[in-house]
Amino acid sequence: MITSRFFNRSELLGFLSLALLLFVILPLFLDVFRLNLVAKYLTYAFVALGLVLCWGYGGILSLGQGVFFGLGGYCMAMYLKLEASSIANTKIQSTPGIPDFMDWNQITSLPLFWQPFQSLTFTIIAIFVVPGVLAFIIGAAMFKRRVGGVYFAIITQAIAAILTILIVGQQGYTGGINGITDLRTLHGWDIRTDSAKVILYFFEVVCLFGCIICAQFIRLTKLGRILVAMREQEDRVRFSGYSVANFKIFAYCGAAIFAAIGGAMFTLQVGFMSPSFVGIVPSIEMVIYTAVGGRMSIFGAIYGTLLVNYAKTSLSESFPELWLFGLGGLFIAVVLFFPNGLSGIWRDHVQNRLDRLIASRKSKNGWTGGVADGAPAE
Repeated sequence: MITSRFFNRSELLGFLSLALLLFVILPLFLDVFRLNLVAKYLTYAFVALGLVLCWGYGGILSLGQGVFFGLGGYCMAMYLKLEASSIANTKIQSTPGIPDFMDWNQITSLPLFWQPFQSLTFTIIAIFVVPGVLAFIIGAAMFKRRVGGVYFAIITQAIAAILTILIVGQQGYTGGINGITDLRTLHGWDIRTDSAKVILYFFEVVCLFGCIICAQFIRLTKLGRILVAMREQEDRVRFSGYSVANFKIFAYCGAAIFAAIGGAMFTLQVGFMSPSFVGIVPSIEMVIYTAVGGRMSIFGAIYGTLLVNYAKTSLSESFPELWLFGLGGLFIAVVLFFPNGLSGIWRDHVQNRLDRLIASRKSKNGWTGGVADGAPAE
């Protein structure tokens, strides 16, 4: 069966549990507002999923994933803004058909790089291509020169800061500090209604599971094994004849594309995109989501993203002056006591006990084949 080749027993249980939670339990028990909040949290899960491949398996710590999250979000926001501008009340604009922030900055014609985003097809392609190309350029410039480790992490932080400053400074073309707001329709479909938010939630979950399957496929192939070997013994992989730089570029580009998909979904779910999701702070938070869930676990990273964002929302609602301290305490506790995150807790304290329990029951029934079929994959 394809599931037996693709997932072991514990991974299949995680896949089905996550599907049950996202497709059935949450839509049944949450109102539209809370379900939309979960959809917002899940947009960050795309970034965490990419970091599992890039950081967890490839050993490449990127502290600038907000760059690609923002690029995907801005690509989608540009299309939605142009569509909203085409049907806006022209009486309040001196130049109809262009975004309102351009009109306020005395820009009288649509900039050249904005014009292709009048097409939804081009926009969807750009969500994949633009972040992928930028990641390829950064990766080739760094990895071909064997820049890695903490130096690469600092450089990605610098890139996030540079892009934030660029977006804020070019207010007439990007919306500045306010970002691109007042997004209303997607190809004529009003995305602000409750029914639209529910549909977008299920569409996002389907996309997330598509990315999970893609990440799992990469992990199980020879490419995934090389990424792990590269993380542990980079020089040995290089001396074996493999191009370490090319594998690092691939992992980095894949993480960038996953993050861009999340950014595009964020724009659709929330209805705006601003530079506050591009800079250093959100990029570090995205790494924390992965660390809490477990950087070697695909499903752990998703659960970690949901847990941290839920804690962030709950603490900010209940303790508006203290929630930052509570959130910081959660991160410190996880790093000190559970370095492998949620997935480590499951593997060390739950799954092992279940395996021993199953083994003891099978031995009582005269079965002596062991529990290899349920052994952890990692």
